[in-house]
Amino acid sequence: MECTVSWTGNAGTRSGMGFVAETGSGHVLAMDGAPDAERPGNGGQNLAPRPMETVLAGTGGCTAYDVVLILKRGRHDVRGCSVRLTSERAPADPKVFTKIHMHFTVTGKDVPTSAVARAVAMSHEKYCSATIMLEKTAEITTSFEVLDA
Repeated sequence: MECTVSWTGNAGTRSGMGFVAETGSGHVLAMDGAPDAERPGNGGQNLAPRPMETVLAGTGGCTAYDVVLILKRGRHDVRGCSVRLTSERAPADPKVFTKIHMHFTVTGKDVPTSAVARAVAMSHEKYCSATIMLEKTAEITTSFEVLDA
């Protein structure tokens, strides 16, 4: 797996904190820093997600992928899955994630709550590389709800 991240700067002036990631699979992801009034020129323009937001989003994608796959392999009629991640970060550099909560909403036809609980646990404990990496610094908790379609 590979990725190239390039600083885009601000309209050729090379100020600002915008970046574009080009992934090995041929996709592009924009990132930007938060505007920073204390240090003019060092902040972003709020044109794209922050790099740490993309880490959180990637983790959500990784674990949701697992949950859907596990439920499908169990022959459950899953029709939707979303995960809302909320987090806290350390107050000082490096501002690692210290707490992450993942709330899953699974929609399907007669999907047992026990199957969803098992899928979430399996993702969290065995399959989701991103979650397992982040739990080195963050307390990760989960919850879920199942909605009938």
